[in-house]
Amino acid sequence: MPIAGPAGLGYTPEPHIGGVEPSAFAEVVMTRPRSLGPLLLLAAALVLLLVVTPGSAQGPPTGQGSQTPKYGGVLVSSPIGAPPSLSPHEEATIGTVAQASACFNNLVYFDAGKKQESADTIVPELAEKWSWQDNYRNLVFFLRKGVRWHDGKPFTAQDVKYTFDMVRGAPDAKGKLRVNPRKLWYENVEAVEAPESHTVVFRLKRPQPSLLPMLASGYSPIYPAHVPVAEFKTRCVGTGPFKLKEYKPGEYVEYVKNPDYFVKGRPYLDGIKFVIIRDRSTQIAALQAGQLDEAGSGWNQANAETAKAGAPKLSMLVAESGVNDNVLVNFKRPPFTDPRVRRAINLALDRKAYVVGPRQGAATFGGAMLPRPAGVWGLPAAEVAKLPGMGDAARQKAEARKLLAEAGFGPGNPLKLTVSTRAIAIYVDTASWMVDQLQRVGIDATLEQIETGVWHPKMTRLEYQVALNLTGLGIDDPDANFFENFKCGSPRNYSGYCSEEIDRLVAEQSQVLDRAKRAKLVHEIDMKLQLDGARPILGWGRQYSLHWPHVKNWVQHNNSIYNQSRLQDVWLDK
Repeated sequence: MPIAGPAGLGYTPEPHIGGVEPSAFAEVVMTRPRSLGPLLLLAAALVLLLVVTPGSAQGPPTGQGSQTPKYGGVLVSSPIGAPPSLSPHEEATIGTVAQASACFNNLVYFDAGKKQESADTIVPELAEKWSWQDNYRNLVFFLRKGVRWHDGKPFTAQDVKYTFDMVRGAPDAKGKLRVNPRKLWYENVEAVEAPESHTVVFRLKRPQPSLLPMLASGYSPIYPAHVPVAEFKTRCVGTGPFKLKEYKPGEYVEYVKNPDYFVKGRPYLDGIKFVIIRDRSTQIAALQAGQLDEAGSGWNQANAETAKAGAPKLSMLVAESGVNDNVLVNFKRPPFTDPRVRRAINLALDRKAYVVGPRQGAATFGGAMLPRPAGVWGLPAAEVAKLPGMGDAARQKAEARKLLAEAGFGPGNPLKLTVSTRAIAIYVDTASWMVDQLQRVGIDATLEQIETGVWHPKMTRLEYQVALNLTGLGIDDPDANFFENFKCGSPRNYSGYCSEEIDRLVAEQSQVLDRAKRAKLVHEIDMKLQLDGARPILGWGRQYSLHWPHVKNWVQHNNSIYNQSRLQDVWLDK
C-alpha cells in the first residue's frame, strides 16, 4: 500500500516507482520536486513510491480470515432507491453507484476489505502503478495491459483521456455528459494526456494531492471511448467483474460474472440481482423470508432492529455512512433571498430533537465535513456546539420568530413554503419532522415528495423553495466536498450559494500539504458555510445493513457508502 508521506496525510511521495524500472517516458516526467520543504524532502529521501497489485488479486480476500471462499450463486440484494441510470458520472445518488459499480473499474479504488477509507487504502485497478511528479502538479498512471471491455474491445489510455476530458468539460472532449455533477472535482486538471497506449498523465494547474483519492471514488469509473455515453442511461459496458444481463428501470438490475475479468480468480459470484422494493415493510418481509440475501443502505436503527427481531440469525452491520441530512434553502428565490428568512429556518430546526426523532439516536452532530472520529476533517466539538440549531431550542425558536417578523412574516401573514424531498422513506421521515419544526415558529410548511429520477434535475435547476436532502461524501476529503457542493457555479451547489471568499479559501486549502495547516483552513471554511446557511447540516446518520450469514466477506465501510460496491470479493456459502 502507499506509504504515509507528507505530514502523515497518506500521500505517496516522489520521485520513483519502487521496484519497477520506469519506461522511457516515465524517466522524462519523473523530475525532482521544485521545493518540497524539509518535511517532504525527508519523506522523499526515506521512501520510494510503492505501488502494489490489489489485495484481492492474490490470496484470500482482505478481512475474510481463515474462511475458504466458494464460487457460484447469485446474490440478491435490495439497495436504496431505483437508479435513474447506470452512469455514475451523470448521477448524484447512491442508487446508481451501488448498482453500477460492479460493471466498472477505476484507475485506482479504495480497498474493499478496509473499513476505514483513506489515502493509505488506495489500491490499483486499471492502473498498475502511479507516480506524483513536479511537487504534486503531474500525476502519471501506468495502465494494466491485456484488459478488455465487456464487448471485447481493448482498454487503452485513450479511454481514460476520453472519460476525464468529458467529465472536466474540455473544449475538445469527444463525448458530452447530459448532466455533470462532479465537473468541478477536476477544474484544476489542465490536461489529460495519453502519450503511450498504457500511460496517462494528469497535468494540474496547481498542486493537488487530493486528486488521487478523488479518482478512487465510486463516482470516478472509466468509460469506454467507443460507446456513446448516452447509452449508459440503460446500458453498461465496463471492464468490471460483472457484465450487465438485464436492466428494467424501476424494477431490477441483473449482472452475470465476467469470465474475462483481469483479477485472477474473481469474482466468486455467478451473478448479482439488485431488486427495487420501494415499500420498507415489504423489503423487511422479503429479507426475513430469505428472498433477499442482503438489504440495507437507507435504513434507520428501528428498521434494522425490526427486521432482525423477526429473523434473529440476520447479521447487522453498523457504521458511519458519510451521509448527512441537510437543508437546502433556495438563495435565488424570494423571500429566501433575505438572510433573515434563511437564518430563521436554520434556527427553527432543533438538532438535538432531530437526533432523538427521525434518526432515533443514530446520528452525529457536525458541519459540512464528516465528524470525528470517523472523519478526518470534521469540526472540533467546541465549534460544533456553536452551530445554529445546537443551542437552547426555545431560545432559538424565539429568535427565529423575531427574524421572521423583521422580514414581514407573522401570525397574520405566515411564511408559506413547501419542503421538497425524495420519495424514499428515510428522506420523508426527516422532511416530515422538519415540516413540524417549521410550523412551530409560525411557518405554514407543507411536504412534497419527488421521485428520484427528477429529484436531482429539479435541485440543479433550483426548482424548489426549501428541501430536505441527503448528501454523501464520495470520499472524506475537503476538495471533493467543497468543490462539488459549495463552489460558485457547481452543478451540485443546489442552494445557489456563492461566496468569492469561500472559493478563494477552498482553492488555498487544496494546495496545502501540511495536514494541521490544511485542517485549520478546512475548519474555517466549514464554520463560514454553516453560519452563512449555505447548506445547513442537521446531522450525520449511521448506516445500517443486514445480511444472512451465508453472505461472506461483506465489509461495511465506516466513512463512506460509495466505494464498496464492486463485490468481486463477496461469496455465498449456503
